[in-house]
Amino acid sequence: MLVSKHTVKPGNGQVLPRYHWWQLFSRSLFHLHLTDEGGTPETWSVDIRHAGDENGTVYAELYRDGVHHARSELPAAFAVPGGTIEVELSVFGLKRCHYVTPDGWEQQLVPDPASAEGLRAHLDRTYPVLSRAVGIASALILIVALVLGAPQIIELIAQVPPVAERLGAFSSPVQLPAWANVSLTVAAVAASTERALRLRYNRILDGGFFDGDD
Repeated sequence: MLVSKHTVKPGNGQVLPRYHWWQLFSRSLFHLHLTDEGGTPETWSVDIRHAGDENGTVYAELYRDGVHHARSELPAAFAVPGGTIEVELSVFGLKRCHYVTPDGWEQQLVPDPASAEGLRAHLDRTYPVLSRAVGIASALILIVALVLGAPQIIELIAQVPPVAERLGAFSSPVQLPAWANVSLTVAAVAASTERALRLRYNRILDGGFFDGDD
């Protein structure tokens, strides 16, 4: 269970803004349908603007039935009826947006149909075989990028004088031309972004050398 160090602040009562197509890769929006103590159904929504505010701070905004209820820096943990909504970011998008009960049961929130995550989920429902193939391809690309890229990065780090003096020189067994390394990096970023749209996160594959948060 996520334990957030950030304080949850009360909301301002504003209405949840409509999701626009140009926000596909700058905004994530997820929903959770629950029932309150009186048996009344309600919808909790989590809205994340990845560019952050004017200071670059990224917040998770929590809405209850479309009305702003609370906000928190990330990672965030919001108390809701019957459990907690946990939200975490990776370099490439969300790695967690789940509802967790006290006994440890959890479920991922449902992405808004208009969002990039919602469109990816629609592909999974409509064309499951294609979706599975894309998911496998993303994982394979990241494995290849890790195997081919890690030795080269270690070699660069080993050339730093203090590191070389302490650990000695290291020569990578893999030497790719610049164009190949650029292509591999672009492919790895695309693969990690695709996995983030499904909230798939692996510390080694998706964290790699980019994510210092985990």
